[in-house]
Amino acid sequence: MTRLVLYFLRLGALGFGGPIALVGYMQRDLVEKRAWYTQAEYDEGLALAQLAPGPLAAQLAIYLGWLRGRFVGALAIAFAFVLPSFLMVLALSALYVRYGGLPWMQGAFYGVGAAVIAIIARSAVGLVRKTLKRDAILWAIGVANAAATVITSSEIVWLVVAGGVVTLIARGRAPLAAVSLPAIFLFFALAGALVFGSGLAIVPFLHGGVVTERQWLTEQQFLDAVAVAMITPGPVVITVAFIGYLVGGVAGAIVAAVGMFLPCFLFVVVPAPYYRRIAGKGRIKLFVDGVTAGAVGAIAGAAIVLGRRAIVDPLTIAIALATLVALIKAKKIPEPLWIGVAAIVGVLARP
Repeated sequence: MTRLVLYFLRLGALGFGGPIALVGYMQRDLVEKRAWYTQAEYDEGLALAQLAPGPLAAQLAIYLGWLRGRFVGALAIAFAFVLPSFLMVLALSALYVRYGGLPWMQGAFYGVGAAVIAIIARSAVGLVRKTLKRDAILWAIGVANAAATVITSSEIVWLVVAGGVVTLIARGRAPLAAVSLPAIFLFFALAGALVFGSGLAIVPFLHGGVVTERQWLTEQQFLDAVAVAMITPGPVVITVAFIGYLVGGVAGAIVAAVGMFLPCFLFVVVPAPYYRRIAGKGRIKLFVDGVTAGAVGAIAGAAIVLGRRAIVDPLTIAIALATLVALIKAKKIPEPLWIGVAAIVGVLARP
């Protein structure tokens, strides 16, 4: 269990690329390289994470922790995965408030966003190859979910669930100072409980809540919050800590993070014993296979959606292609190094 905790500490500290890349890293490191989990266990976790509301990568990590250490294991992995990026965002938040904004963040995001797309693309290809294999039905479900995600720019949970049904049938025949900590907690807990899909799916929900409705943040502050999430490793939804800090200081950051991750933790840990008991049985396994295929398709579609937003000009195209080539040719060089190079290029190109 100690080795697993250390792995997720490292992933939380160095895992760039958002939910799509993070679930790809888990597949590569924990299933293929270390063989700490079987492919079936990983697929079960991915399916459950997709079916439950909340951040995808965090829920998968929590489920993997539960498999090895039940409640204590899930709790330990949740803390290990979230803590490094939370501390980084907390430090950036303090600098942001102290110096009245960090303009370089937008430049860094310009470069990092393009590099991240290359990491995401490679991870998505790996997931598709390992999960869908040569199964025509799973490929059809995956392609349908990818297309729907690209067209709507969002992950459609009922379509993911429909993948499970299809497989089953086919195979079986206010002002900042006035904001209270309870209000911060309730808002982010609601977000964690109601938003399905990857961590990126929560961005529109947060924008509507903290900018449009409650006016806790300005439009620029919210864009900076998203930039902070993208230039730091770990789960993308850690952006809630930045928002919480701007609204309520350190206590606001802690409350926002707890509110965001508590629902997803409970949505995994509470049903996990029952889910685990039935997930590998006959017709239920067919359903899980279909849901997994739908989830992978949605992830692949999300990679395309993100690519359209991050790759916007010749320089970002060049950064993305150069990163992809570097990832393929220089496999021993860690991804954070390429992210750092992309950030420097972005800051220099977009001062």
